[in-house]
Amino acid sequence: MVTPTSPYSLPQKLESDLAQVLTYWEGLKRGEADMPFWDDVSPSALPDLTRRLMLLEVFEKPVRFRFGTVGADLAKRYGKDFIGKFIDEIAPSDPLQYLSSQASATIEKGAPTYFKHQPIDTQALSAEGYARLLLPLWGDGHIGMLLGAITEA
Repeated sequence: MVTPTSPYSLPQKLESDLAQVLTYWEGLKRGEADMPFWDDVSPSALPDLTRRLMLLEVFEKPVRFRFGTVGADLAKRYGKDFIGKFIDEIAPSDPLQYLSSQASATIEKGAPTYFKHQPIDTQALSAEGYARLLLPLWGDGHIGMLLGAITEA
């Protein structure tokens, strides 16, 4: 019998930067909690990665995601500043493709999710691949924020 994988499942081996962020997230869990509290997260605790981290605020009814913190490398790669904007207010381009879908899957699973983009046309100017990790954070009785990290793949 084949066990189905869920959308955005974590791979057997993460890229080293993403593995570092996952280890940090795991270390923030209190007791038997499935996930850390959002107010325990401090991007400055990962000084080598802060430029590639983001925090997404989660809103309910309707579910929407707003960029609270965006690392400088992410903003540069996207091409403009998007802090304070909702995901549905910006164009879904590199490195934010399928971000809304992945964020929704992270909320539904209540667990980390992973996305990897490998360009088909390696001759294109924007032919860099990337991998993205989203991690749920608890607050105010629900998943109130997502910690995200993006690295070249």
